[in-house]
Amino acid sequence: MTLEFNRPPFSLIAGVDEVGRGPLVGAVVTAAVILDPANPISGLNDSKKLSEKKRLLLVDEIKAKALSWSLGRAEVHEIDQLNILHATMLAMERAVAGLLIQPEWVLIDGNRVPDGLKGRATAVVKGDSLVPEISAASILAKVARDAEMTALHQLHPQYNFAGHKGYPTAEHLAAIQQYGILAEHRRSFRPVRELL
Repeated sequence: MTLEFNRPPFSLIAGVDEVGRGPLVGAVVTAAVILDPANPISGLNDSKKLSEKKRLLLVDEIKAKALSWSLGRAEVHEIDQLNILHATMLAMERAVAGLLIQPEWVLIDGNRVPDGLKGRATAVVKGDSLVPEISAASILAKVARDAEMTALHQLHPQYNFAGHKGYPTAEHLAAIQQYGILAEHRRSFRPVRELL
């Protein structure tokens, strides 16, 4: 199946994506990127389809060549208070607000546009594979969140956050059972809530 997308007729387009909706621990991290049409980057794709080595190479190139980029986030307490969907939308709005250049249009990965971006934004299903700006945002967000999980792993190696990145794997659930719930765990997520 070939997916197609008609780009808006603007030059300053920001792509936005998120990483970390599914994990039981840590913030949800978003990124917004405005690429430079005169300075293209080859190899952009959905971050999940790239090796860690390739992501790390691309992240430096994106930061060097993009006209503007920004990270946004919603913390664990915000996820527990708002729910993961609304916290993700808030984090996306924060990423766009952090751009040093005001985009003419914002393209969001997925099927929903955050309320704060209505009127100048479009949701693009599978956008991380279709839109270079969203692919770039996907890579920035993934590398940033993975680094946070590696840092958390240094503090709590028994949970192996560097391995599963906080997702509800059998290993992670067993570690919660054995070692308990950390301050960084999302208490509103059922596997954590059931252990409280």
